[in-house]
Amino acid sequence: MSETQQLAFTLPHRPALDKEDFLISPCNEEAVKAIDLWPRWDFFALCIYGPEGCGKTHLANVFSNRVSLLTNYPYKLPKIQAKNLKLEDVHELFKQNPCLIVEDLSTDINQEAMFHLYNLYRNEGGNILFTSHEAPARLHFTLKDLQSRLNIVPSIEIKAPDDNLLSGLLIKLFMDRQINVSPEIISFILNNMQRSFSYARKIVEETDMLSLRLKRAVSIPLIKEAMKNLADDSQGELF
Repeated sequence: MSETQQLAFTLPHRPALDKEDFLISPCNEEAVKAIDLWPRWDFFALCIYGPEGCGKTHLANVFSNRVSLLTNYPYKLPKIQAKNLKLEDVHELFKQNPCLIVEDLSTDINQEAMFHLYNLYRNEGGNILFTSHEAPARLHFTLKDLQSRLNIVPSIEIKAPDDNLLSGLLIKLFMDRQINVSPEIISFILNNMQRSFSYARKIVEETDMLSLRLKRAVSIPLIKEAMKNLADDSQGELF
């Protein structure tokens, strides 16, 4: 096994049916353990929260796969965007899906619809996995009855990634694009990058695009160009 391969697989892997592996690290292992506990949750709902790109949607896929395997559910659980929930959809959602994934919980939603969805799943024995950028208790919903209910949903944060997780993530992202990189390149990126999941994805994407456009192999000089391009990005969406 090469040195690069050894670096790539120093983390445990969580296989997912979408052909990706979830890299487990101290920053996310509590969330993984919580998913593994279903259907023996102490509460009917769970919220996993953290920054963009930290793996919330990937863990939601793992949850969906787990429900399907343990209940012989014939298809993947639906994932709905919280902002798209409408009051008229609530009863049909529960009728068709005793387990549900609600992504990107925020205050920019139909709060009455979310209130009724919460009550229906709680009272009728369903389960909901929420994902969010913030813990529900910090979101400050104007509908106080909804806020009081979401305050008691067990919420687990995916914390900032450590170097071990970022190393594994960077190599995995490059390998997803059929790019083999040296340990020196990974070390350079780690020493110069914004410490976030989102930036890891952006730098790999930008490097790949540069490599294809300039017809150059991935190298430290190319990484430097990619980082400069990201630094010049004025959209403010990287972090």
